[in-house]
Amino acid sequence: MTIAPPAPKPPNPASWLNNQPYLLLSLSSLFWAGNIVLARHVGAHVPPLTVTTIRWFGVFLILLPFAWPHLKRDWPNLRKSLPLMLFLSLVGFAFNNAISYWAMQYTEALNALLIQSAGPLFVALWSLVLFGVRLTAAQLAGIGISLLGVLIIILRGDLAALASISFNRGDIMFASSLVAFGIYSAFIPRRPKIHQLSFLSFTTCCGATMLLPTAIWETWSGRVLQLDGVTLATLGYILIFPSTLAYLFFNRGVALIGPNRAAPFFHLVPVFGSAMAILLLGEKIQPFHLVGYLLVLAGVVIASRQGSAVKGSAVK
Repeated sequence: MTIAPPAPKPPNPASWLNNQPYLLLSLSSLFWAGNIVLARHVGAHVPPLTVTTIRWFGVFLILLPFAWPHLKRDWPNLRKSLPLMLFLSLVGFAFNNAISYWAMQYTEALNALLIQSAGPLFVALWSLVLFGVRLTAAQLAGIGISLLGVLIIILRGDLAALASISFNRGDIMFASSLVAFGIYSAFIPRRPKIHQLSFLSFTTCCGATMLLPTAIWETWSGRVLQLDGVTLATLGYILIFPSTLAYLFFNRGVALIGPNRAAPFFHLVPVFGSAMAILLLGEKIQPFHLVGYLLVLAGVVIASRQGSAVKGSAVK
């Protein structure tokens, strides 16, 4: 009598998603696009430093039950890399997010999306300055093509309108958040070899702790968080999508394909932002939307494909 072999186990969706860098990075951009639109919409309603502090403490508490076994196992590596981990907590979570929320009180969503389009250039710059990682010709061409697509979408097909855009202190603040996130992105492949839940729970806890004095100062200054429907809905979206999921997905995507190949996905943020305006706010799709979307998609494909990587620079 022969024994039938055991039936194959059904595929695990989470395991499959964990090895799809292009999908992970695209979803991160989608969630961050919603965050920019939301931050502008509620900018005058919620105190930015307090919200950012709650954001990262909330993410830490959400992750802790799942991350605890990994944190205990990874603690020796975390302790050995403590200066780097604290630095990544500062630039990737505390400063980057607090200053971007603060900036949205002084700038327009259009300007923020335009500045956001420079994200890949900051990643490439810091990767070169800090680690000597150069953009390949394909990566540079892809970034340039997708940047052109972003400009066409944001400027509604009239590139001459770029000359009429004026920048204020909010724009400078938002640009500084991208500088910080570029540094964070460049360092991600060189983080300690630990589980991503250990990494994200540790850095969010440290980032929130760093921000706590600023939240206390903000409350003392009279900007008190009002727990109404708008605030609760805002916190619910922020905690789940642009925080927990987007950072898990982004960190994993960069670990799989490297920062320079992942950087062009920043250009999907204004694409998704404009698509949200069409779907949610009733704006009509125009020919320049289609042209811009195609250029961004082409640029991302060119810059992120495996053959565009510099030999020997792949993340192991």
